[in-house]
Amino acid sequence: MGKASFINLQDGSGQIQVHLRRDILDQEYELVRDLDMGDFLGAQGPLFLTRTGEITLEAHEVSFLAKAMRPLPEKWHGLSDVEIRHRQRYLDLITNQEAKQNFQTRSRIISAIRRFMDARGFMEVETPVLVPVAAGAMAQPFATHHNALDRDLYLRIATELYLKRLIVGGLDKVYEIGRVFRNEGIDQDHNPEFTLLESYEAYADYNDVMCMVEDMVCSVAQEVLGTAQVQYGDNVIDFTPPWKRVSLREEVQRSAGIDFQDFPDASSLEERIKELGIVAEGRSSRGRLIDKLVSACVEPQLIQPTFLLDYPLDMSPLAKQSPDDPTMVERFEGFAAGMEIANAFTELNDPDEQRRRFMEQEALRGLVDEDLDRLDEDYLLALEHGMPPTGGLGIGIDRLTMLLTGQQSIREVILFPQLRER
Repeated sequence: MGKASFINLQDGSGQIQVHLRRDILDQEYELVRDLDMGDFLGAQGPLFLTRTGEITLEAHEVSFLAKAMRPLPEKWHGLSDVEIRHRQRYLDLITNQEAKQNFQTRSRIISAIRRFMDARGFMEVETPVLVPVAAGAMAQPFATHHNALDRDLYLRIATELYLKRLIVGGLDKVYEIGRVFRNEGIDQDHNPEFTLLESYEAYADYNDVMCMVEDMVCSVAQEVLGTAQVQYGDNVIDFTPPWKRVSLREEVQRSAGIDFQDFPDASSLEERIKELGIVAEGRSSRGRLIDKLVSACVEPQLIQPTFLLDYPLDMSPLAKQSPDDPTMVERFEGFAAGMEIANAFTELNDPDEQRRRFMEQEALRGLVDEDLDRLDEDYLLALEHGMPPTGGLGIGIDRLTMLLTGQQSIREVILFPQLRER
């Protein structure tokens, strides 16, 4: 070690070169000998420009702040193991600038969504995470037990039914951004705990919600990225409204050559989709089979932002029936890059019809090998007090972040994703 040294100091705001001189620092200069990559060092002094024009700090004082007991990867290629990147995210953030930028973008996306909703007069609320009935979606919940109450509880699988209770209570525009938990599989676009935006607006229907979704996503993209056109894989996705609107039934007919309305029961539909190579695992309901058909034949083709409109009633127990066809409901799903990012419908507000559908779900539970919605008596009690016509929405924040950051895996936009135990 000579009479002078250069080191780079980096923190969350950036990086700066520091010039250390023995004649200025005296014995403090000896600290340099013991420095390792990852150590924390404080330095004070004036700034100057090197001959190459680089801004540099001339250290007049240095202080040793913390020691890194384990070596850090020096650069991105030193942390190429994807699983280590996910398990030890702190190393990923230190060595991979793109990862850090992804999560900064995620934070800005959530902030932009809040500003959008607030500007439209929505009130942000918080609803229970621990619930006595895991309802509001067709998903398997995580179960727990409250010792003091001696009561079984569940981690919520959706916020829907509590938010609609608030609509009953006279809060006409509400939304929540929060974690929900589903005890299901893990893949490129599924994680057992994920962040969901749900919103409910009184005196609105699914057409109103559709317009809000396309405006929101475009607004968020422009605010966060400066553009509504996003590169995702080999495609440029243009979120500029209006998005394409197509009938679910017609799109299935076009892509698969099947009119699911010609198959009123699960067994006949299952035989037909087997001819397309679509095999259902275990016993499946008609609604589940239609969902598999859509996933296999329709969704991969929906690259540009598209709304699929009007779903079968047996896929949507919480949605209002279509006035034109009682076997269908006023529901849409929004897709981009072949991935679902939004689900919404005109809410069912008839308590008797809602009870009937809940009971149908309960009766079906022992006949099929799938997760169904659950009877929630307290929610029905709320509905009996009257709920105005309402439009409801759910948007997966993680998937939206994937699209706006160009990531192909949900693990790249969740700081600490769930992984198998080693």
